[in-house]
Amino acid sequence: MMEILVIRHGQSQADLENRHEGRADFPLTELGHRQARVAADWVKQHYPHELIITSSLRRAHKTAEIIGETTGAPVHLEPALMEWNNGLLAGLSRSEAAVRFPYPEGGRRPHDTFAETESMIEFRARAEMFWSQFTHEFVQPKRHQRVALVSHGGMINMLFQCFLGLPVISDVLFSTGDTGIHLWTITPKGRRAIFTNRLEHLRFL
Repeated sequence: MMEILVIRHGQSQADLENRHEGRADFPLTELGHRQARVAADWVKQHYPHELIITSSLRRAHKTAEIIGETTGAPVHLEPALMEWNNGLLAGLSRSEAAVRFPYPEGGRRPHDTFAETESMIEFRARAEMFWSQFTHEFVQPKRHQRVALVSHGGMINMLFQCFLGLPVISDVLFSTGDTGIHLWTITPKGRRAIFTNRLEHLRFL
């Protein structure tokens, strides 16, 4: 059996400023650092892992570094785990974006690259590429018993869809709070989501 911890980064500066984040590379806030530290302590106590694979964006990379320092696990940067490429929206306040780039009539379609963004089909394809490579490099050879993936809310949602084999066009969404933790297992008998969006480590912050 292999266990996969999937962890979202802590609070970022964009959250405080109500900005579109995506590929905008905002740092963690002080609260975000504290969230990462308590998440690291919780992971070390309950699910210590052997390797961390993280998005290269600062908010995720720093979260992974903090967890790695606490658990002793090495950190590997993986650009494929970056958040949705939101093109011209990146870094804009939500109010400014609503004026400069109002949503197309009828809403965004799966193939849309509106405002020079990655389409939802392209986003899912990127997640599938990562998942396939991860499976062949880490799961099938059984190189590790437990690996942590540190990423972003949108990408974690896409990884969930890959893990569960949902169709490319799906209205099923999975929410993840700041430093929310999910646990998946893969065995010869199949895949299981053991828990989702665990946040109990934040209760004393």
